[in-house]
Amino acid sequence: MNFSFFAGALVALGVVAGLLMPTAQAVAGPKITVGKHVPPNAQVSIDRIDHRQWDALLRRYVDAKGDVAYAQWKQSAQDQQVLASYLAQLSTANPDAQASPAAKLAFWINAYNAVTVHGILREYPTTSIRNHTAKLLGYNIWDDLLLTVGGKAYSLNQMEHELLRKMGEPRIHFAIVCASRSCPRLLAEAYDPTKLDAQLTTNTQNFFANPGNFAFDPARGSFQLSSILDWFGEDFGSDQASQLRKIAPYLPSRAAYDAAIANSVSLSYLKYDWGLNDQASANSTNR
Repeated sequence: MNFSFFAGALVALGVVAGLLMPTAQAVAGPKITVGKHVPPNAQVSIDRIDHRQWDALLRRYVDAKGDVAYAQWKQSAQDQQVLASYLAQLSTANPDAQASPAAKLAFWINAYNAVTVHGILREYPTTSIRNHTAKLLGYNIWDDLLLTVGGKAYSLNQMEHELLRKMGEPRIHFAIVCASRSCPRLLAEAYDPTKLDAQLTTNTQNFFANPGNFAFDPARGSFQLSSILDWFGEDFGSDQASQLRKIAPYLPSRAAYDAAIANSVSLSYLKYDWGLNDQASANSTNR
């Protein structure tokens, strides 16, 4: 046997395998960190974070439907800097310090939405957030765009699954926005701890009033629900009956409410529209 030939073949196979089977380092996308590092002695309670900068930006660039004027925002270096300043302010919070539950919930909802908008503005023009969510190789906005808070970096997925979902408030699913048409609307104001329950109620009612998120057929005894209720049903209850009771108060008609309370419907789930929640594309579609 020609051992030199055999050894060379093994090397060649190793090179090919290396190309076909990416290493863990290659699989991970490039990390992009926003905000700033703040030493522990300069961190403050979440209760002391001011969301007025974010509120002003939302009122300027978001319409009543939750669509965003990304093109205009992208053109404003000043307002992009205001967003960067707000993200830096979020970084000053100490997430482990004592704070009211409402302040924590509002903080992380605002943080999730602000980081998402920042991530879309980086990529704009784009047609969908899914253009930037690589599964194997490259950048995934949900895992690789990080906000530093209290000296620790949090991805969008960590904010949603490790923090917000564990707070026991399922209406977060109608408040955090993944920049897509089938998401809940992006509220044109910041979430405020002093009126958080009313804001969550209003946006949840708005979500179910949208035919793209909910439909009731009394004759067939069926609900068509947003895929959000399929993906995160466990956050609303352990079975169909408890899940329907949880959403019943927010449904758009008394008949739908009664059917939900009685658990007298079959369920199916609507196709999710990942198109960007962009005022420009919405306007062109409506022409």
